[in-house]
Amino acid sequence: MPLALLPPDAAYAALQAHDARFDGRLYVGVTSTGIYCRPVCRVRLPRRENCRFFTTAAQAEAERFRPCMKCRPELAPRALAWTTMDASRTLAQQAAEWLDRCEDAEASVEGLARHLGITSRHLRRIFQAEHGVSPLQYLQTRRLLLAKALLTDSQLPVQEVAFAAGFASLRRFNAAFVEHYRLQPSALRREGGAAVPASRLRLAYRPPYDVAGVLAFLAPRAVAGVERVDADSITRSLALDHAGRRHAGWLRARFERAGEVSVELSATLWPAVGSLLPLLRRWLDLDADPDAIGAALGAGGVPGQRLPGCLDRFELSVRAVLGQQVTVAAARTLAGRFVERFGEPLAEAPEGCGRLFPTPERIAAATRDDIASLGIIGRRADSLIALAQAWPTLAFARREGAPEAAAEALTALPGIGPWTAAYMLMRGWSWPDAFPPGDVVLRKALSDGGPPVSPRAYLAAAERYRPFRSYAVLHLWRGA
Repeated sequence: MPLALLPPDAAYAALQAHDARFDGRLYVGVTSTGIYCRPVCRVRLPRRENCRFFTTAAQAEAERFRPCMKCRPELAPRALAWTTMDASRTLAQQAAEWLDRCEDAEASVEGLARHLGITSRHLRRIFQAEHGVSPLQYLQTRRLLLAKALLTDSQLPVQEVAFAAGFASLRRFNAAFVEHYRLQPSALRREGGAAVPASRLRLAYRPPYDVAGVLAFLAPRAVAGVERVDADSITRSLALDHAGRRHAGWLRARFERAGEVSVELSATLWPAVGSLLPLLRRWLDLDADPDAIGAALGAGGVPGQRLPGCLDRFELSVRAVLGQQVTVAAARTLAGRFVERFGEPLAEAPEGCGRLFPTPERIAAATRDDIASLGIIGRRADSLIALAQAWPTLAFARREGAPEAAAEALTALPGIGPWTAAYMLMRGWSWPDAFPPGDVVLRKALSDGGPPVSPRAYLAAAERYRPFRSYAVLHLWRGA
């Protein structure tokens, strides 16, 4: 079943309080204006009898409400279901992930159903049950809200906005925008006032957010040539595929004010923003529920604990293998050498981010001696080559897919054991409930000052943190 909607009186109380805990989980449509808002909106409070409540923006738009220009529903964090799901719910979530990328301008229910290996009728049924709208209604809302964000926050020409948001033509984009928002795209840009001085994405999250903790986790792991972590920002190079093309460039995510992250992109990455946007949200864990996570971690937890993810699963998987049985500093050194040897240069990149992480194709063609010459032991070099060679055929190489199936496929590869697979799930899949088996630091941390706990006691002690054991791992590592 979809995320539960609050009783109307409770939803109205959340609206009165501008309660950020419900941001992205609750939208209010105001019948007197035809506008829908986030619960954090600061416009004049509507009368209770004029309010209709929804759990998703797509539901509000399906009822012909238009997004508020003040609170901007396109900025809201997502509502994630971190519970164990049955097969139908898992498929519905995978379908939404595929649609979120706004990548296929000719996307159809039939094509998505083929991609998932189910019938289109079954897809419509499970999608409606999970998300409250049809797949095409969901897709149209995602595209229009992305376009609205780009029109407001970027200097992209309207035609480029249309294509970046996943529309097949400018004509189709203009027609859809006018039909849903009763406004020409160019008029929306004029309503926003003068052109923005620089093109940046604004991404919202639910406070609190442990900015210092996230940066402290990422800084010692930043790979020379690829990433740079500063006092309030992360800059890095990136290559990704979108709409059948490879796009390479750089980005900078800056924590400028509470509740939002500003992301600057190189001009080469803007055309791929439809695929990049969900990756950014996962990378910085912007859709997390800090209250639920805090309750699972207990009194010793840091408010706003986040689980840093990744922008490239292959990169994260390689770095996990390089980090086996060595310190964080040693793994970083090895990764820097790896990038210097096999990574491509990136022109006009910020300082410290002038190379791209090596591609699976480049590593698949390398020899054991090529990799071992960097100080990487032979068995690990074999693992990296096997991972790269298998990558194009692995279902988990794409962004959708169940983490349990990914763990099974990962451990079938040579040199990747349960600990490494669990770490990959934590950060590559942003899976909230992974717990690396046999971790020495965690065994000590769970011993309450005594000798390291037994393997059985270790797993039993971790149960208290479900369904957020991945967050507990970072919390316990940090304490140690």
